[in-house]
Amino acid sequence: MLSSSPIMEAVARAVRRWGFPLVVDPVMYAKSGDPLIRADAMETLKRVIIPIAKVVTPNAPEASHLAGFHVESLDDAKRAAKVIAEELHPEIVIVKGGHLTGDESIDIVYFRDSGEYRELRAPRIETKNTHGTGCSFSAAIAAGLAKGLHPWEAIRIAKELITTAIKYSLPLGHGHGPVNPMAWLGLKAYRFEVIDELNKALDIVGRNADSIGNYIPEVQSNLGYALPAFYARDASDVAAVPGRIVKYLGKAKPSGPPTFGASSHVASYILTVMKYDPEVRAAMNIKYDSELIERARKLGLLVSSYDRRQEPPEIKAKEGASIPWGTEQAIKAVGRVPDIIYHLGDWGKEPEIVILGKTPMDVINKLLMIIGRAKEGS
Repeated sequence: MLSSSPIMEAVARAVRRWGFPLVVDPVMYAKSGDPLIRADAMETLKRVIIPIAKVVTPNAPEASHLAGFHVESLDDAKRAAKVIAEELHPEIVIVKGGHLTGDESIDIVYFRDSGEYRELRAPRIETKNTHGTGCSFSAAIAAGLAKGLHPWEAIRIAKELITTAIKYSLPLGHGHGPVNPMAWLGLKAYRFEVIDELNKALDIVGRNADSIGNYIPEVQSNLGYALPAFYARDASDVAAVPGRIVKYLGKAKPSGPPTFGASSHVASYILTVMKYDPEVRAAMNIKYDSELIERARKLGLLVSSYDRRQEPPEIKAKEGASIPWGTEQAIKAVGRVPDIIYHLGDWGKEPEIVILGKTPMDVINKLLMIIGRAKEGS
């Protein structure tokens, strides 16, 4: 945000001296509409700064000012990108689509030397927490260029980063909350951790395959683990075993390595439970056995249940609504998230036990306790 002509002139001299690739986010107006740079500096921006830019990233109002006509549609954005490139001479112009309408946010990227247009598309995220969107996007492009990435690759990754930053934005303050660029790193770290913890627990399943195999239900078992509550929005944020944990030659056997979005069944339990206790992020379903329920109670585990026969018709008629309804009934019955939830089935529905825990290892240790095996190290 270079507010005056002398500051812009000083920046331009430094850029020409050192010759680094410059990314310009032509910040002109606040979200309130108030101008952020002086009137004379508007012309200096066009005359001095933008011509030495490798990439310039105006939003629709800024592109309107630079191109000299209103940018309201995708076609307007394409025309504006070309006009800005040809008249002001930056190498690449990105007219951002955040201010345009439609289900997608579509950025138009124009390469002056080749005359090529490209589009960057992302789902439009409804949120008021957009403070810092343009700054983070342009900074991410600059970081990519500094790492030696091809400009298009730097721009493409920056679009992914800012989409993630908006999706996981922070509702702080009373106005526009900030976007969350750190979510780009946080998500990757947590996804790695979730898979790593699941693999450790599945290794314990393998070591106790004979014993656990006796409790695999007809519908097979699965072990799931969700991202932390801030990031866990739907089943794609819960990792489990694709193809489930099956009973093969009497032994429990994971069908493959864990991956995200592999099970809607255990994910539904986990996501519902996390609404009541965000720390409880793991679950496993096993075959119903009344002896296991009694053993769990004697071991001091909190057990609750729900009756699928009491499921309201409107819940039965709604796809995917049964497990959340039942889980909530079981939680309300004991006043908090239990260690174990079970139901006795219904017409065409197999009875089952669901073991809940903070981590996959927590779940597996509870399982080993109730089937009479020693706990494994956590």
